[in-house]
Amino acid sequence: MDLRPAGRGILLADRFGKESPPGLPNTLTSLPFRGVTMSSQKQCLKSDRIPPAVGPYSQAVRYGDLLFCSGMIPLDPETRKVVAGGIAEQTRQVLDNLTRLLEDCGSSAAQVLKTTVFLKNMEHFAEFNAIYAEYFAQEPPARSTVQVARLPLDVLIEVEAIASV
Repeated sequence: MDLRPAGRGILLADRFGKESPPGLPNTLTSLPFRGVTMSSQKQCLKSDRIPPAVGPYSQAVRYGDLLFCSGMIPLDPETRKVVAGGIAEQTRQVLDNLTRLLEDCGSSAAQVLKTTVFLKNMEHFAEFNAIYAEYFAQEPPARSTVQVARLPLDVLIEVEAIASV
C-alpha cells in the first residue's frame, strides 16, 4: 500500500485509469493518500459463543480490514444473566466475551487497535486496569476510559473495541 501524500488529495486517474469518470474531478480532496483502497462491503458478524445482541445492533461489523465490536457487558453466555460479583468478575466476563467475539470474527486480542471502556465508578479503575493488563499484556491497544452515570442492566463495566482482521 502506497501511503505517500498526494498533494491535496488522491488522483482519481490513479484509481480509474488515464482519466477520471465523467463528472468527477481529477482529485478527491477528502482522501489524503494515494493508493489507499478499502473494500466498501460491510459485513455484520456475530458469535454463538457470547450472548446475542439485546437490541437492533450487530455484535460486530467488518469493513475492509477493520472489525468494530459493539460494547460488551458482563453477561454469562449460558445463562444470559449478569455475572455475580464485583468489578473483577465483571471485567473478566466482559473481556472473555470480547475475546470470543474477536476470535469468531477472525481477529484476536493481539490485533485490537483501540478500546473504549465505560466504568460505572472510576473508583474501580485500578482493579479493572490490573485485569485488563492480563488480556492485553503485549503491545496494548490505544484506550479511552470514562465514568458513566449508568450502563445497561446496571452493570459496572462495558467495553467496545476496534481491531484489525
